[in-house]
Amino acid sequence: MPTYDYECSKCKKRFEVFQKMSDKPVKECPECGAKAHRLIGTGSGIIFKGSGFYETDYKKKTPSGDTCHKADLKSDSCKSCPAHKKKHG
Repeated sequence: MPTYDYECSKCKKRFEVFQKMSDKPVKECPECGAKAHRLIGTGSGIIFKGSGFYETDYKKKTPSGDTCHKADLKSDSCKSCPAHKKKHG
């Protein structure tokens, strides 16, 4: 269930209400009883909690051209990479 932010039209007090998406919006301020309205665009983005959310869960980044050159230049894996062929012919 989301938390909605509201603001009073009269006293400008802001308050939060934890309610179902299907619940009707709060219509009055709990402080003064004047008309309240729901604020749009407040809150934060999606927060992932729990295990399983890792950088490796997303599309793999392609290595930069110099990645293999940080390793041993004489290794077979380095010699077969496109960056090595481009740099060393």
